[in-house]
Amino acid sequence: MTNAFKSFCCCFVTLIALGEGMGFLTGTAFGQSNFAVKLTGVEVEGAQRIESETIRSYLLIKPGEEITPQKLDESLKKIFATGLFADVSLKQVGTRILINVVENPVINRIVFEGNKRIEDNILAQELQLKPRIVYTQSRVQDDLKRLINVYRSSGYFGISIDPKAIKLDQNRIDLVFEIDEGEVTRVKSIIFQGNKVYSSSELRSVIQTKESAWYRFLTSEDNYDPDRLSFDRELLRRFYLGKGYADFRVSSAIAELVPDRKGFFINFVLEEGEQYRFGEISINSFSKEIKKKELQEALDFNSGEIYNAEKVEKTIDKLREILKKKGFAFAKIRPKAKKLPKSKLINLSLEVQEGRKVYVKRINIGGNIRTVDKVIRREFPLAEGDAFNSESLRRARRNIRGLGFFKSVELRERLAGSQDLTNIELKVEEQATGELSLGAGLSSGDGPLADVGIRERNLLGLGQDLSLNFRLSGKSSQIDLGFTEPYFLDRKLSAGFDIFRTTRELTDESSFDRKSTGAAVRLGYELSDSWSQKWEYRLSSDRVENIAATASLAVQQQEGKSSESSIIQTLIYDTRDDKLSTRRGSLARHSLTFAGLGGSVKYLKNNFSATSYFPVSDRTVSSLRVTAGHLLPIGDEARIIDRFTLGGRSLRGFQTAGVGPRDRASKDAVGGEWFYTASAQLQFPIGLPSELQVKGRAFSDFGAIGKTDTSLGTIDDASSLRGAVGFGFSWESPVGPFTIDFSKVFLKESFDQTESIRFDLGTRF
Repeated sequence: MTNAFKSFCCCFVTLIALGEGMGFLTGTAFGQSNFAVKLTGVEVEGAQRIESETIRSYLLIKPGEEITPQKLDESLKKIFATGLFADVSLKQVGTRILINVVENPVINRIVFEGNKRIEDNILAQELQLKPRIVYTQSRVQDDLKRLINVYRSSGYFGISIDPKAIKLDQNRIDLVFEIDEGEVTRVKSIIFQGNKVYSSSELRSVIQTKESAWYRFLTSEDNYDPDRLSFDRELLRRFYLGKGYADFRVSSAIAELVPDRKGFFINFVLEEGEQYRFGEISINSFSKEIKKKELQEALDFNSGEIYNAEKVEKTIDKLREILKKKGFAFAKIRPKAKKLPKSKLINLSLEVQEGRKVYVKRINIGGNIRTVDKVIRREFPLAEGDAFNSESLRRARRNIRGLGFFKSVELRERLAGSQDLTNIELKVEEQATGELSLGAGLSSGDGPLADVGIRERNLLGLGQDLSLNFRLSGKSSQIDLGFTEPYFLDRKLSAGFDIFRTTRELTDESSFDRKSTGAAVRLGYELSDSWSQKWEYRLSSDRVENIAATASLAVQQQEGKSSESSIIQTLIYDTRDDKLSTRRGSLARHSLTFAGLGGSVKYLKNNFSATSYFPVSDRTVSSLRVTAGHLLPIGDEARIIDRFTLGGRSLRGFQTAGVGPRDRASKDAVGGEWFYTASAQLQFPIGLPSELQVKGRAFSDFGAIGKTDTSLGTIDDASSLRGAVGFGFSWESPVGPFTIDFSKVFLKESFDQTESIRFDLGTRF
């Protein structure tokens, strides 16, 4: 054996020995588990709040299992995915694994700086991050997007928000959002392209988004809002479909932000298409219980008229109401329209599927916490077991909303496991019913006004109304305590009482002051949907005092105290579509007062008023109003405080009590025993944007008054007709309603007192 061979053998043996010692060669065959290492333990470093055992549980390799690079990589990803750590590293040390972690900090508090337009609590509601939650960069970025969206929805597209983490001890941070709101991003211009039939100015009045203007400082409609832009597309579609343009479409609606990020240009591209008219119209019903003629009468359109999609929808609603009134609660009406482009006609067929008659199984009420069920349930004109009637359901919704106890009222019917049974589901959201109101105003008739009111409209959740009001003006003061039980004796009877004390200074009109103290009890009920009646018994003590030395003899003889015991009956007819902004309908009221059930005065008094409203166009309304009254003294001469006067609000163009019998020397108004007035008015827009709520009106007022005791001094008494014409404005201003009228009298007597301007400004807050 040569020396070289001996050296080779020694090296080979040495390599084998080293390989066995290092664990590289532990098997008998190549490619088996010669290189595998099994886990014997796991060490965790860097954990502070999180238990080491919790971190070990995320490891995908258990003691005794083989350590592989794939499992180490998956374990690393799983630990990172918890969001608990800012940094994680895994290191194999022989048969052990070392996990080194850097924990994410915990949020101590969240602070907003620089926000002036949007309050902290609103911004905080949008955040997913909260105090005592682990801070991560991904969560901060998600919340940052939410905050930016909040500002952009309010029109602030120049918003800039910089989140900063301020380190504290114990691995905590304060998260601060530094906000630069910038200016409101307003709509600089709205452009329409493709419109040939309607001008751009007309279309701008259709959409809700408005161009920026100085007078829109009270609204946000000139702020850019993507959601509002989508709604504008729908408004344009409805407008054109209502005018017969069945092929109309908005090709695009693009909002372009100007380079300085302070405004938007909005561009609508329209395809108007051709105008269509109604062609053949048919209603197909397969029920013998429904007469086809009755359905035909519900149609709001005829063949040959310009096609109007809104009228079609209203007709379908009418047909559903007819079917629901007959008990078919879940009737289906399917319109089938066929366009004939050549003739520009649309044939319309309404397919009526009545279904079965439905009865009410249950009325379920939810959402009321304070208001007892009984108060709500008594507003339903139908009961469980009754045949379903949509008209009754509509009245129930109107009645419940009219209570004023609820912020929202959701009323719907659902099948109750059978096709002929339904459950009525009512969900309400209560609102505060207690009121503390303060008021201030100014009137050319009464001078400065102030009032304070305390009221609870849902006393103890029983639906009762308790109020206490104080009112003070330059010429009068009043305190009134009132209580009303709307369902007296569990019947639809409104019962209550009032205790009052009033003073009124009438020195300018009639040279005396009046004070009244008394109480009244009342009872009211509905006769039908349109008719109601009220009864009231009133007992009062009245005093006429502070009579001027130069007052009329007719006034001087009234000085002193008197008492009145009277019963009042009032009949009311009301068909107005809206009690605040009436466009159509009528309101009529007749009251009859009999005084003489005790007390020192006796008389019979009639008062009547009626107003009818007629829409002329979408924003123009005409109205006609008539009033009349008659006083019949029983025995002695009527008191001056019971007589009628005209002027001021009752007959524009004349001062308060400026029309009627008057003492020639003292100029005191002594009142008449009868009167009548008539008024015609037209209310219309004056060209200003509708959001300003400024309306103009033109009017003509007529009236007459007469008959008094002319033996008491030199009394001028002429029953001739008086008249005035004029115009005025009303404005729902930020501080309350403001009205002003300019009048010109063209029929009057020489002793009448006229005025050219009358205004009122008042508010409640």
